[in-house]
Amino acid sequence: MVYPIVMYGDAVLRKKAREIEKGEIDMEAFANDLFETMAAAHGIGLAAPQIGKSIRVFVVDGTVLEDQPELSDFRKVFINPTILNEEGEAWAFEEGCLSIPNIRASVLRPEKIKLSYLDQNWVKHEEEFDGMKARIIQHEYDHIEGKLFIDYLTPLKKKMLKGKLTDISKGEVDTDYRIVAPLRK
Repeated sequence: MVYPIVMYGDAVLRKKAREIEKGEIDMEAFANDLFETMAAAHGIGLAAPQIGKSIRVFVVDGTVLEDQPELSDFRKVFINPTILNEEGEAWAFEEGCLSIPNIRASVLRPEKIKLSYLDQNWVKHEEEFDGMKARIIQHEYDHIEGKLFIDYLTPLKKKMLKGKLTDISKGEVDTDYRIVAPLRK
């Protein structure tokens, strides 16, 4: 099932998501829905809050980035993840977000992370990621912590984006995927 994407301004995007228990939801079906929704919106990551579910689950799929061969096998489900460590020199990269369409900005993030998580079969993993894999995970992890990439911007840049962000929250934005906007009339 393809869900509509929740837009900037919805409270679910600012709430720290709760952990889930095994058996609480059909994880295989939910993960498939997340992957389908993400693909329909042409994304490479999607967190449960972005479809209105405040639970600690996100998916990533870097396999669609043909110009990034290191991501050719990077398709994963992360349940109840915890970042154990971040290290390395922070590097800038222009990020975007399905919940904040048509806005991109350079964000500094550490180059390496160590993550503890459960996969879709509820098997526990402790794994290190670096480069683009680390960045994609950090971006999605922020979503389950109630944080958005625009939170890393300078006050001036945020002020410059205020009008566009207000329009997004009203649903006054062009996307080729279905959206739910908190201030849509």
